[in-house]
Amino acid sequence: MARNIAPITKQSRREGYALHPKAYKIMVKRTGIPGQHSGSRQSKPSQYALQLREKQKVKRLYGLLEKQFVKLVKEASKSTGQTGELLLMYLERRLDNVIYRSGLAPSRQAARQLVTHGHFLLNGRRVDIPSIRVNSGDVINLRPKSLKNKYFANINDLSPGTDKTSSSWLKCDRKKFEIKITGSPKREEAEPDINEQLIVEYYSR
Repeated sequence: MARNIAPITKQSRREGYALHPKAYKIMVKRTGIPGQHSGSRQSKPSQYALQLREKQKVKRLYGLLEKQFVKLVKEASKSTGQTGELLLMYLERRLDNVIYRSGLAPSRQAARQLVTHGHFLLNGRRVDIPSIRVNSGDVINLRPKSLKNKYFANINDLSPGTDKTSSSWLKCDRKKFEIKITGSPKREEAEPDINEQLIVEYYSR
């Protein structure tokens, strides 16, 4: 399965946005983009540059490659509603993001790995595709065999519940390792500081 293997901290510095929890501390110490000289001046970015960077930020934040991202943008543009908001809703409903939002993984990268290793059941069936899109009424459970896995045995230490578990559209029972999808994500429940209109404009050129 194709994925971006560039260091996440380097990607975060390039986008000026923490794409992973461990990137926060690094970005406090090193604020410039990779390869940038501290004394060099940065010219005001063009509108195209702003659009490109926003697209790259969101694509990397949710762990997609360009081909996957373009496919989602096209799907959103053909659906009824605002393209940018629909795009974010599609991204939020990805299985790997749901695992992350439920607090069963410390990052989307970790959630993606857990899914690809086949630790979860979706409506009783084993799944290993992170991009599967969940719907209201779906139930996600941990495979009984995975209960013996050291990661899940120490889940409270490795991935303690945080404010990311407060999503209104899903409910997670950490003791049972069960996630119920109760609705659809709201725009404000997606990652903050995203300007989806810039992404729409980028692909509308």
